[in-house]
Amino acid sequence: MTDLEIGSPAPDFDLATNNGGRVRMSDLIGRPVIIYFYPKDDTPGCTKEAISFTQLKPEFEKLDAVIIGLSPDTPLKHDKFTAKHDLSLILASDEDKSTAQAYGIWVEKSMYGKKYMGIERSTFLIDDSGKIAQIWRKVRVAHHAEAVLASLSELVKS
Repeated sequence: MTDLEIGSPAPDFDLATNNGGRVRMSDLIGRPVIIYFYPKDDTPGCTKEAISFTQLKPEFEKLDAVIIGLSPDTPLKHDKFTAKHDLSLILASDEDKSTAQAYGIWVEKSMYGKKYMGIERSTFLIDDSGKIAQIWRKVRVAHHAEAVLASLSELVKS
């Protein structure tokens, strides 16, 4: 597990996305990037989070930011998820969990006494130089996208 901190360089990745695309962190240097890690497409919390980021996407774009949702789901599942909920986000597919591991959010979880490995819902705000500017771990979905937008606004002002 990696312990990333504010000021650490954001780990690079090169992942397949919805709509047959690819996204590379290194290609996004020069713009702020929001990467939100979520456990699974089309589950209640993950759907609410994706819809919230989609609704605020125009505000993020005014600040030249890129939003990337990232889960272990396949690009095909991402396509179905975006179509079903009219999402306009880049959804990256981390099927081997290497990016989740690099960001330190592939963790042991527990549900009903059963332990398993999974994604810790987390968001990383990366500045235009590719350094981590803010980290949210164990995210609660309600009002989270708004909090990320507020932090991005402060970052862009400074």
